[in-house]
Amino acid sequence: MRQKTTLMHPIDERQLFLTRRQFFGRLGMGLGTAALATLLGENGWAQSGDGQVRAPHFAPKAKRIIYLFQAGGPSQLDLFDYKPQLQKFRGQDLPDSIRQGQRLTGMTAHQATFPTAPSLYKFAQHGKSGAWVSELLPHTAKIVDRLSFIKSMHTEQINHDPAVTFALTGFQLAGRPSLGAWVSYGLGSENKDLPAFIAMISVSKNGGDQPLYDRLWGNGFLPSQYQGVKFHNGPDPVLFLSNPPGVNQQVRRQFLDDLAELNQLNAKEFGDPEIPARIAQYEMAYRMQTSVPELTNLASEPETTFARYGPDARKPGTFAFNCVLARRLAERGVRFIQLFHRGWDHHGGLPRNISRVAPEVDQPSAALILDLQERGLLDDTLVIWGGEFGRTVYSQGKLTPDDYGRDHHPRCFTVWLAGGGVKPGVSLGETDDFSYNIVRDPVHAHDLNATILHLLGLDHKRLTYRFQGRDFRLTDVHGELVTPLLA
Repeated sequence: MRQKTTLMHPIDERQLFLTRRQFFGRLGMGLGTAALATLLGENGWAQSGDGQVRAPHFAPKAKRIIYLFQAGGPSQLDLFDYKPQLQKFRGQDLPDSIRQGQRLTGMTAHQATFPTAPSLYKFAQHGKSGAWVSELLPHTAKIVDRLSFIKSMHTEQINHDPAVTFALTGFQLAGRPSLGAWVSYGLGSENKDLPAFIAMISVSKNGGDQPLYDRLWGNGFLPSQYQGVKFHNGPDPVLFLSNPPGVNQQVRRQFLDDLAELNQLNAKEFGDPEIPARIAQYEMAYRMQTSVPELTNLASEPETTFARYGPDARKPGTFAFNCVLARRLAERGVRFIQLFHRGWDHHGGLPRNISRVAPEVDQPSAALILDLQERGLLDDTLVIWGGEFGRTVYSQGKLTPDDYGRDHHPRCFTVWLAGGGVKPGVSLGETDDFSYNIVRDPVHAHDLNATILHLLGLDHKRLTYRFQGRDFRLTDVHGELVTPLLA
């Protein structure tokens, strides 16, 4: 599954490209065959092409991913990780034996005290599994027997950008391919009229200004056809997809044909595999002029859809609307669908802020699971819900009877998964009485990514790409399967 490249002198590289072109020309094979040859991995599976499905390493449990990424770091203490014993420690300084000299952010490092802040929200057990869920998530509570909780997630990154980058690319610095790009590279697309990887962003009504950069759904050093396509809010979900004024479809078609001829001349001259990839992307954009408007028009959806997903499902750009689109994309065979929702960074005024953002994602997330299940899609669709890290048990700023804030906390947080080969109704991992340290079954961000790939039939150790003389992979040299979650 690897495309090999080696560093060589530019003159030698140029001569190699010429030799390849002459060889294929003599055999009577055109540019299409030459381009295909340059894009074949060592095992013969094609690395490019529209609507092309590539073979996984082994039989997959899931065909596609819907990743509901909650940017900003949802508080596990106020949503899923119930700690009733904290009430007796309310207002007391977090013991040094618990904090263990942990690195703190600049926002709380200079606090004189670290007062313990129990959640203000009521928890209850739900379903046959008895999963604890906060009153903030009543719709999620109804589907817990379909979910698998990981309460022992952890990462090394303590600030947003490196933590989100690490979660989605396997490295804290920018430049690596995103998870969706790796999946697209490894498996290809099932739909020739839509990209294999689509990203959407929604913002809480409560605000939320955490930046989300295009590199989070980017291709890094993988060929450019594997990058995610970002859907925007408004009349043009994909920028520049519509024809400009005065240009009809016939003119557009002729323009693309002429442009392809020019690109083919450059491909013959330079042998750059990015050029045929660019041609393919122009063709995809042309087909998306028809497929995207049909996809994003919810007029054909019955009233039961909007009743299930909530009133925001009618409003483009909301998390609920994007969840409906995610289901429609899954129906159309899109390989990787990433929904980002901002508004979870609650350093202060957490009770006020989380009580506004949680309802925005609770009903749509639960509705998506139920909708997929009823349509027979949940068995082969893996849904993931979670953020880049958790929040501290101690209050950032002043603790009052009805208010507190929480700082970033990478040592433990909670995510849940559903469908696509995971055991339903299980809860993995345990934290200490302060939800500060993991005491059982730790799961690292690399482990989660390795498991996601495994469920898609991809061995994270074999899904590699050679770049600058080194074989790279999403999990670097780390990552272990979270086998207790596998059905």
